[in-house]
Formats: sequence, structure tokens, C-alpha cells
Amino acid sequence: MSRILLFTGKGGVGKTTAAAATAVRAARSGLKTLVVSTDTAHSLADALGVNDSGGPAPAPGPAEIAPGLHLYQVDTQRSLERHWGELRDYARGVFAELGLDEVTAEEITVLPGAEEVIALLELREQARSGRWDVIVVDCAPTAETLRLLALPEALDWHVNRLLPVGRRLLRTLAPLVRRVAMVSVPDDHVVGAGERLHRGLMEVRELLTGPGASVRLVLTPEAVVLAEARRTLTSLSLYGYRVDAVVANRVFPAEGADPWRERWVTAQARHLAEVAESFAPLPVHTVPYLDAEPVGLGALARVAEAMYGEADPFAPPSGEPPLRVTPGGELILALPLAEKGEVDLARKGDELIVTVGPYRRVLALPAALARRSVREAALSDGLLRVRFQTGGPDD
Repeated sequence: MSRILLFTGKGGVGKTTAAAATAVRAARSGLKTLVVSTDTAHSLADALGVNDSGGPAPAPGPAEIAPGLHLYQVDTQRSLERHWGELRDYARGVFAELGLDEVTAEEITVLPGAEEVIALLELREQARSGRWDVIVVDCAPTAETLRLLALPEALDWHVNRLLPVGRRLLRTLAPLVRRVAMVSVPDDHVVGAGERLHRGLMEVRELLTGPGASVRLVLTPEAVVLAEARRTLTSLSLYGYRVDAVVANRVFPAEGADPWRERWVTAQARHLAEVAESFAPLPVHTVPYLDAEPVGLGALARVAEAMYGEADPFAPPSGEPPLRVTPGGELILALPLAEKGEVDLARKGDELIVTVGPYRRVLALPAALARRSVREAALSDGLLRVRFQTGGPDD
């Protein structure tokens, strides 16, 4: 099974550099490595220094750019047709029936966020191929990454409730819709394409929340960046994703600092102490502020050496998964750094709805708990513990 490492952080903190350096370290350690990006900015090839030397353009598959190191720049258009083609064809047909010209219909059917979703589906296929020891993913900035990683479970909730009813309604109403609205309704093969897309995204979620995958948060020692990284840790854990390390980038060295840099060193030292306290027991890997932009394999290898030292960056993540149910029937959800006032818990049928600030997760309770009412819930030491009655269901 591939070891999967996802790198994210606030825009501009150096997450692409950290991801590329880790991939170079993996390949030079003898591990067959794939590095891929879900960030539409596509700066990964630039960091690796392959564009200026005629490096690979978006292609049907990974391209080897160094011994053991493969870069996959996803050909979004080709992949979009493969994963989404039948649905797009149907949508274009409907818009054409409504009188829109072909160019306008094509533009309207380009889904927001489609490139990121397609990259995840391609990541799943690469992981399933068994070709790679390590897969490194350069993710989009944190807000986009959180929306993307929350998408499969949110889509699953809607599909499981709406699709069976929708199929029956489509069969019943199709003739009426054609006569009255003068547009076609999706037939079974179009609905089936949507179901396959849904299954693919759920497989992505299973892969990225599994024991071989983890997220690394990249930050710079600044107050605003640290605040966002703290919220990101909580939110990733809410959605079931493991965070196994923090990378503190662009740290000023204390030696030989002039008065201007001394102020930065002092401020960064204070923030680094907050980082260590906030994210404990996670390891914090520091990267010094370099005197030149780290572009190319050699420079990235030196970044990785500074970042990891003698540590093994590819060891499986340790500890319990963020969400688990004990043999005694207690549901435990890790919510590190969450405050009691920002956590809300609600029960609806056989679901538990957990809200932390602006983020919400709907948990389908296992059968053993679905018909038992909540007895008590408490947030302590970064863990939300929900205990259930031994009696019947909620009213």
C-alpha cells in the first residue's frame, strides 16, 4: 500500500516547496515516488525545475523526471471527459434544447472546482495501481483543501437520500417533462455516470482517511498564519483526516543577525514556541529562511535535509484515527484545539451532527448506536466523547 502525504497551508507559506522537497527525499531514499498537485496554480513543476528544461506537459500519466521520481501533471480535459463526460454531454444537450449556442453551453457546463475533483480521482487510480511506494500531494491552500476533502462525505449524504427517490421520479415524470418543458430528462446511463462519480469520490475519502495517509500543515511563524493553521488542524480532524506533522518554513537563523533581523528572530521564536505548544505531540520540522529560492532537485534535496534531518518522513502515522467507537459504545472524535463554545452537537434520526465554527460534519451512526439516545457529550483534552443510553432510540 502506498504511503500518501498531503501538504497544505495558507497561500504563500511554501507548501509546494515542502511537498516537492519531500518527494525528492523519497526518490533519493530508493522509494518509487509520485508527486501530484490538486492546486490549480500548478507551480509544482516550476519548483522541481522541470519546465525550463522542456519538462513534461499535462499528460495521460506520470512522467519520470529523475530516477525514481515521477511527476503527474493531470490532463484535466482528458480526465474530465473520462470521469464526467456522460453528465457533461447531457447538460450540454439540455442547454442546446433551451436555445443556447454550443460555445455558451460548453462554458456553463464547466464545473467550479472540477480540476481539483478530477485530480483526486486520478490520485485514487494511481494509488490503486500499486506502482508507488510514496505519493506526495501538493494541495490547494487550506480553505480550498477543506472544501475539497469535505466534498465526498457531503455528496454521499445527499446521494443516499435523493438518488433512489430521484430515479423513481424521473421514470414517472419523464414524458410530462418532455411535453411541458420541452427538454430531455437524464436516462439511466446518465444517472449511472453520476453514481460512478459518487463512488469514486467515496473511494478517495476512504483512501485519504485510511491508515497510510496523512496531512502535513505548512506554516510560517507569524500570528495570522499560525491562527489559520490551528483552525485547519481542528477542521481536518473533524472530517476524519490525520495530521502527522507541522512544517515551519522560512525561519530566520539567530546567528549573525543584524538589528533588523533580530526583531524577526525574537518574534519568530515566540511564535515557534506557540507552534510547539499548540500542535504537541506532533513533530515540528523547521526550514531556515534560505538565501535563494529553492528551485530544482538539488536545492530541494537540501531543503528536505534541513526539514527532516535524521527523522523518517515516510513512517506510517501513529496513534488512533480521529474518529472511533470504543467496545463500550462510546464515540470519540478528536477535535484538537477546539473550544467548548464553538462546538455544537445535534442528533437527527440515526445521524449525529457535529459543528465546529463554520464547519459541519454529519456522522451516520453505526448500527450498534443508531437506536440509542445520547446520554452525555463532553469536550476535554481535544476529544469529543459522546456516550449513549443503553435504552431505545431518540424521539
